[in-house]
Amino acid sequence: MTADLTTESLVGTELGLTALSGVPTTDEPQKSKDFTSDQEVRWCPGCGDYAILNTMRNFLPELGARRENVVFVSGIGCSSRFPYYMNTYGVHSIHGRGPTFATGLATAREDLSVFLITGDGDALSIGGNHLIHTLRRNVNLTILLFNNRIYGLTKGQYSPTSETGKITKSTPYGSLDNPFNPVSLAIGAEATFVGRALDSDRKGLTEVLRGAMEHRGSALVEILQDCPVFNDGSFDLLRKEGAENRIINLRQGERIVFGAEGEYCVIKTGYGLEVAKTANVSADQIVVHDATLADSSYAFALSRLSEQDLSHFPMGIFRKVTKPTYDDLARAQVAEARQASAHDTAALQALLRGRDTWTVD
Repeated sequence: MTADLTTESLVGTELGLTALSGVPTTDEPQKSKDFTSDQEVRWCPGCGDYAILNTMRNFLPELGARRENVVFVSGIGCSSRFPYYMNTYGVHSIHGRGPTFATGLATAREDLSVFLITGDGDALSIGGNHLIHTLRRNVNLTILLFNNRIYGLTKGQYSPTSETGKITKSTPYGSLDNPFNPVSLAIGAEATFVGRALDSDRKGLTEVLRGAMEHRGSALVEILQDCPVFNDGSFDLLRKEGAENRIINLRQGERIVFGAEGEYCVIKTGYGLEVAKTANVSADQIVVHDATLADSSYAFALSRLSEQDLSHFPMGIFRKVTKPTYDDLARAQVAEARQASAHDTAALQALLRGRDTWTVD
């Protein structure tokens, strides 16, 4: 459905809205270039954000999305420049508060596809509270969490996802913190869609993004992304020789087997999951991946296979379930209230003119 959007009808310009240039007036298919803005991309050479940007520009036309129906919301950080580089509507909001802006848009404008672009610092530090409540409410929006395990914009301090012992400008003797696992955090907040992909893996990233876009509800995608200046090579173990023995690719309905020759697998153990050698177990012991399980405990156990040293790292879609969305419920409630007040003005007046009072000293 084509939206009748103007800058003023979306949000006020004081919120840092970037508007479309040359909104098309036809229903002709849009291409990658139609989603490319005229702004100079100002990320450091080699930054993983470039790969994500290019994937998104190519992916949205394939999905049939219309740029006049798309909004990118961001907070503060290197990743938060993203809205400027997409020729869609966009809001560059304030630090950690992107989820609140995105929630408002998704609730007020059902016709929009709302994306939230955030980083590991923006989302999990100052914005952590907003993120978990957006996920638990199941607001219909897609959250792309760029995770480079460092504060890049502010020049290299440790972040909520930095490894324990990480030496940075703010932790010269090594970080004492236990890092967040973003996927575990999202599943713990009962997010209805949770995925993970690597910035340089266009095929895998596109598959996860497609699943997130087709999902109705809160979809969080953690994207492992390299910062070549302040945390170079942070995910090289998942890119170079031997990566097939570390990456656990999740495919719906298939047994979880990985390794160059399929020599490793995932099995159930007690209340959780663990990695085993395929030769040492029977086929029926190997877990068959099912992201659609209503109980989130399986997806959570799967996320806990991720290790700080990247020795094992599941990738793909962890969870994809259907639940009522906050914005749908909110719109229905407003409609019900309007209908009730229209038929019962006496009840409304009684509420407005009631004698219940409070004295505040």
